[in-house]
Amino acid sequence: MSAVEKLFSYGTLREEAVQRAVFGRPVPGTPDAILGYRLVPFTIRAAGAIAISGHADHTILDATGDPSDRIEGLVLALTPEDLARADAYEDAGYKRVKAELRSGAGGAWVYVRA
Repeated sequence: MSAVEKLFSYGTLREEAVQRAVFGRPVPGTPDAILGYRLVPFTIRAAGAIAISGHADHTILDATGDPSDRIEGLVLALTPEDLARADAYEDAGYKRVKAELRSGAGGAWVYVRA
C-alpha cells in the first residue's frame, strides 16, 4: 500500500470534476482549516489548469502569521503519485508547503503564493 499524503484544499481541487481530471477519480475530503493565512484573488496562467477548472480566476493563500486568520477547506488523502499530479495541475504562481491543521491532526501540504 502506498503512503498517504494529506493535502489541504481550499480551491478547485475540492471540485469533483477537477478531481476526476487531475486524479482520475473523486477524492473524498475531511473538513478542516489552517490558521495564519488569508485568501486573496489570483489569476492563473497555466493553460492546462484553466482548461480543467474552466476559469483563470482562482484564489491563493498569503501567510499572515496571525492565528485568528483561518481558511476553511478539505483535507484530501492522496498517494504520492496523486500529489505529483496535483503539483503538475497547479500554476507556477503556487508552491506547496506544510501547514498545521486546526483540528490538531498534524500537518498537511497546502498550495500558497510562490
